[in-house]
Amino acid sequence: MNGIRPFRVLRARPLWIASGVITGVLALLFAVLYIGANTDPVGHTKNLPVGLVDSDKGGDLGGKQVSLGAQITESIKKSDAGGGKIDWKVMDEKEMKEELGKGKLYGALVVPSDFTSSVTALTGTAATTNSVRPQLTVLTNQAAGSMGSSLARTATTQAAENASLNVGRQLTAQTSAEQAKLPTAARILLADPAAITVEDGHPLDSHSGLGLTAFYYALTLVVCGMLSANVISGQVDHALGYTHNDMGPLRRHRPLIRAKRVQTLAISTTLMAVLSLLMGTLVMAGAVGIMGMDASHLPLLWLYSVCAIAVSGIGALTLLAVFGTPGMLVVTLVFIGMAVPTAGATTPIEALPGFYRFLAEFEPLRQIADGVRSILYFDAQGDAGLTRGWAMMAVGLALAVLFGFGVTSWYDRKGLHRIPAETKPEKTAVPA
Repeated sequence: MNGIRPFRVLRARPLWIASGVITGVLALLFAVLYIGANTDPVGHTKNLPVGLVDSDKGGDLGGKQVSLGAQITESIKKSDAGGGKIDWKVMDEKEMKEELGKGKLYGALVVPSDFTSSVTALTGTAATTNSVRPQLTVLTNQAAGSMGSSLARTATTQAAENASLNVGRQLTAQTSAEQAKLPTAARILLADPAAITVEDGHPLDSHSGLGLTAFYYALTLVVCGMLSANVISGQVDHALGYTHNDMGPLRRHRPLIRAKRVQTLAISTTLMAVLSLLMGTLVMAGAVGIMGMDASHLPLLWLYSVCAIAVSGIGALTLLAVFGTPGMLVVTLVFIGMAVPTAGATTPIEALPGFYRFLAEFEPLRQIADGVRSILYFDAQGDAGLTRGWAMMAVGLALAVLFGFGVTSWYDRKGLHRIPAETKPEKTAVPA
């Protein structure tokens, strides 16, 4: 006993400075990463993919064969209806359904085959307020992301309304001579002839969280890997005798087993790979079996879950082995701090500032979430995100193994090992 009272450490300036700097930086980083990504999604939206389908077969208007659908789609393409934020993709109806079914479109605007004929019917003297208005259909796609679908719906509805008014002006100009002969109802309909209807372009099951279960499932996998890495790292250190293990008031300390850093990382990695089988099984059992989450392709979902936890966990173990105590802070920033805002779950990638779009290209949560979304919502199609998910997990695992074992091997070669130096017993004075 040295007689120093424990609370005297509160007088130590290094303790306050180090703790203040670390916690302050974390608070600032999380505020910037989380809030900064979502302050103005509409303003940052760029090239949000939306389908534009013209199925109009045309019709006779004023003695001329015209296609109002072609005029609408052409005007939308040339206009700035979406404020430069929408990437209008002209396609046929079959291709549009396929793209919606792969999550490559956030929505679509469809001009039906009888649009021109329905509009010209309004110019007849029989037109009344009960006349059937031609339809412009706005399709949404919550499976691709709820906010992205909402942004697409707003822009597409606005474009459809503007198109209807443009068509109305054309009809009014072409039938100006006959305007007096038309009933009042017909003149009102001609000014804004199209009715806008909104439909779900790729319906989801009721227990799909409005398109968010894929994100939360993927987040669960990443968090399991990250937290398990911390637990496994601590348990391995305790088993090797490098650290104490406190269980409430009890403290256990095992005899020291001298292990190199590479050996310690290999032991931890082996544990993570094996325990990922258990964790992946329990995550799927909890989500699907207990909570009733809608899911298909269960064997594939199980395999993907196991691999995602293993890759996330091994990546986290690598950072812990390389950076030591600060490694957990690095792990938290990589797997949570920078990952959640760039996962494309709530805010689509196309609505993020440029820096966050860059992070989204390699952040692990986004890659894993795309694969889960493909399995849950898009029939496990490879080009709906599953192929990219598998590929990026393979790349991430390879980089983690090379980085982790490469750096820890270098530590061992340089003598920067964890084996404590032998301490000589202090000499004691022998009284004469």
